[in-house]
Amino acid sequence: MEDSLLKKISILIFVYLASLTSLVLGQGTRLGFYKTSCPNVEVIVQSAVLSGFQANPRVAPGLLRMFFHDCFVNGCDVSILIDGPTSEKTAVPNVPLQGFDVIDAAKSRLEAICPGVVSCADILALAARDSVVLSGGIGWEVPTGRRDGLVSQASDVANLPAPNDPISVQIRKFADKQLNIQDLVTLVGGHTIGTASCATFSYRLYNFNNTNGSDPDINQAFLPQLRALCPNGGDESTRVGLDTGSINRFDTSYFENLRNGRGVLESDAKLWSDPTTQRVVQQYVGFRGLPRLRFNIEFGRSMVKMGNTEIKTGSQGQIRRICTAIN
Repeated sequence: MEDSLLKKISILIFVYLASLTSLVLGQGTRLGFYKTSCPNVEVIVQSAVLSGFQANPRVAPGLLRMFFHDCFVNGCDVSILIDGPTSEKTAVPNVPLQGFDVIDAAKSRLEAICPGVVSCADILALAARDSVVLSGGIGWEVPTGRRDGLVSQASDVANLPAPNDPISVQIRKFADKQLNIQDLVTLVGGHTIGTASCATFSYRLYNFNNTNGSDPDINQAFLPQLRALCPNGGDESTRVGLDTGSINRFDTSYFENLRNGRGVLESDAKLWSDPTTQRVVQQYVGFRGLPRLRFNIEFGRSMVKMGNTEIKTGSQGQIRRICTAIN
C-alpha cells in the first residue's frame, strides 16, 4: 500500500515538472530571469510579504486574488496596480483587495538595489506564491521576465469571472485565457483562503431566483449559519469565510465543503453540482495524503500557466519605477 502511494506521488511530481517545463519554454518568461541582474529578488519579495502577513493575515488571500484579477484583465501586467479615477483598482470587484502596500514595499526595496530592473508584474507573481506558502500551501518555482502594462480601465474588469456565473460561463471565461476545466477548478480552489462580502451571495439565502426560498445547492443544515452571518436586510459589507472552518489555511477543506453543500458563492457551489466540474473537485476531496498533494501540485502548475497568459515581455510595456503609475 505504501509503495503504491509513493509511486503515485512520484508520477504526480514527474508530470508536474514536465508540464512546468513545457509551460515555461517559449512563453517569454523563464526561471532565474534575474539571476545576474538582481539575484536577491525572491528573498526581498518574500520578506515584504512576510512583514505584511504578520501585520495582517488578510494580505495573503488579497495578494493571491490580486494576481488572479490582474491576469484575467489585459494579462498578467499589473494593470490592477495603477492609480487613477477610472483604473482597474476602482472597479467593484477590486475595491476589497488587500496587499497593495506589500507590493509597493517590495518595489521600493528592489529599486534601491536594482533600479529599473524588476517589474511590478513579476513582484506580484512572486508575492502570490509566497502568500500561498505562508498560508500552509506548497510553493512552486515562478518563471519571471514579465513587463508592466500601460493601460488600466475599470470597464475591462467586466471580463472577470463573477460569483453568480453558471459553469458554462466559467468554462468560457477560463478558456478565453487558454485555461481548461482542470485549471478552472484548481484555481478557484484558491478560495480555500479569504472571505466574501454578504452582498455577493445573500441573494442565495432568502429569495433565490424569486422562489422566496434558498438556493437548493446549500445544505439545509448550513443555511442557518449563513443567515445568522448575513441577516436579511443586514449589513451587506460583512465578510464571511469562503472555506468555512479553515479560512486562513491553504488546504483541501474547501473542496470537502463543496461536496457537503457548504459552498458560499453560487459559482463555487456549482463546481460540485455540475458533473462537468464535479469530477475534478472529486480529485481534491480529502484532508490529507494524495488529494492534498495533488491539489498543491496542480495549483502551482495552473498558476504558472495563468501567469503566462497574455503577458508582456522583451520590449513590450515597461519596468515601472513605482507600481502605481506609468513612467
